Amino acid sequence: MTNACPQRQPYQWASNTFSPCRARPSCPPLLMGFDPNVAVFFSGIGTLLFFLITAGRVPSYLGSSFAFIAVVIAATGYSGSGPNPNIAIALGGIIACGALYSLIGLIVMFLGTGWVEKLMPPAVTGAIGVSIGLNLAPVAIGQLKGTGAHTSIALLTVLCMAMISTYGPRGTRRLSVLFALLFGYLLVLIAGNGLGIVPGIDFTAVKNAAWFGLPHFTTPAFNWQAVTLIAPVAIVLVAENLGHIKALGSITGRNMDGYIGRGFFSDGLATMISGAGGGTGVTTYAENIGVMAMTKVYSTLIFVIAAIMALILGMSPKFGAILQTIPAPVLAGLAVSVFGLIASAMARIWIVNKVDFADSRNLFTVGVALIFGAGDFTLNIGNFALGGIATSTLAALVLYQLLGIGRSDS
Repeated sequence: MTNACPQRQPYQWASNTFSPCRARPSCPPLLMGFDPNVAVFFSGIGTLLFFLITAGRVPSYLGSSFAFIAVVIAATGYSGSGPNPNIAIALGGIIACGALYSLIGLIVMFLGTGWVEKLMPPAVTGAIGVSIGLNLAPVAIGQLKGTGAHTSIALLTVLCMAMISTYGPRGTRRLSVLFALLFGYLLVLIAGNGLGIVPGIDFTAVKNAAWFGLPHFTTPAFNWQAVTLIAPVAIVLVAENLGHIKALGSITGRNMDGYIGRGFFSDGLATMISGAGGGTGVTTYAENIGVMAMTKVYSTLIFVIAAIMALILGMSPKFGAILQTIPAPVLAGLAVSVFGLIASAMARIWIVNKVDFADSRNLFTVGVALIFGAGDFTLNIGNFALGGIATSTLAALVLYQLLGIGRSDS
């Protein structure tokens, strides 16, 4: 019956929200300056943990989440190239986000999801998600700046991703980031290593890297400002994961509502473990849903095998060294594409759920949240500050509930 009444599932949008963006778990770490080996390693651990806690009933792979990019960059002041020197404080915030996410999961186990849908309806989650994307705009533009050749390669990478996402065969559209990355990489090899127009790619680190070895773990540090910036991402992850599990239930024909709380809890716990060792926050991946819908293969053991493969790749310094050779213009192009898609894909929530913008409650909630997020409005409280994403999240949550007082439909 769920297919007959899609309007009764306000979080179905999340099953494909970031699907154009996610080609590999290693893409978000590079955009945030994290070690890709560590991120891939913990994505494997997180997937195994998810499998165990959900008793192998929910087929999903956990990988690096794009929702963390804006807040991590804001908290660390990351320039967009090379290792992030302030990764430790970001890790503290990621752990806090995972703890909040896990707590929500425990509450859902006992109370169900009704309160989540009332507190975070599509108008609110859409506003928060779009704010995250818009908050990243200055970062993307900053990475575009450079020589004419640098900017040209970046824009051609953007164009490649757009063309594949639009005109490519159905099976390749979800891998548009990967194909755009390879295209941009080839351009730099020609223009840089061949013609010397831009800095070429240096393969020395790849040559010297060992085939196998433990990842370089990082100890987290807790900074209140970073925590207040990053922890609210839990709200986006809740909405996203809820949509994923409902979509999985729809395509498998099994009611998975009883595993939603476990899914939240395990995803949050996996995020905490990842943050404790130097990895990014994780989330369930939507691509798996599309593949399962096409193949009709719903075995959760496939994801155990994928997790083991991720652990092996995470322990290969040579694999990480190859990823680290991705040139700056290519990363700039990916940043423009991915950051823009975060905003536009989250705006799709309003369309799918037919959010009524003639209703002043929705209009003011969304409008104020977007201005706070896009303008990076910072609220200073005592010795720490709430950044634009945190104030945007707070405004959306509070305004929607406040403007619903006394209304019969609230």
